[in-house]
Amino acid sequence: MSGVRKGLAKVEIALRWDPSPAGTPANDLDILAAVYGAADPHGEPVYLVHFGSRAPDGTITLNRDSQTGQGFGFDEVMTLELTRMSSELVRVVVGVVIQDADADADADADAGAGAGEGVKTFADIPGTGLRIREGYTDLAGTDFAAVAGATAATVAEFVRDASGSWSLEGAVRGFETGPEEFARIMGAVRS
Repeated sequence: MSGVRKGLAKVEIALRWDPSPAGTPANDLDILAAVYGAADPHGEPVYLVHFGSRAPDGTITLNRDSQTGQGFGFDEVMTLELTRMSSELVRVVVGVVIQDADADADADADAGAGAGEGVKTFADIPGTGLRIREGYTDLAGTDFAAVAGATAATVAEFVRDASGSWSLEGAVRGFETGPEEFARIMGAVRS
């Protein structure tokens, strides 16, 4: 990922991956965004945007969703209209999660499997890639190689400064958790 970019207005996060081989469970990755208020910028999100939802004010939308990775180009695309957000909203954390991580982990636990067996990680899903851009300018990107053993990752953090200007702090950080837990902890203070 690249360094900090300031003065952002409207950004697009695009995610791609290859489909799973025939006869195997589908690879299902999802983009999600957690939006935080000034009163608690690292606590509970004011709201989450993911497949099947959008920001209450329409400033974050998931324009394209795939449950298999089939198709050409990017499989999921999320748009953030940062400058349209309420001044009370000061932080947006964007992440990617492998949807079947919880189910596989629960099945492994029931079967007595060791940690990590049967759980899909980014290393198990070929052709992954993520691009963050504003207009036609690429701001950041990743192939998830740095977090290959993770089941979820934060990929960007957008922060509003005192003047109201938004900046991107691009850093990929992996998590070994399922979708529900990831949504709860993805914006917590980093230790």
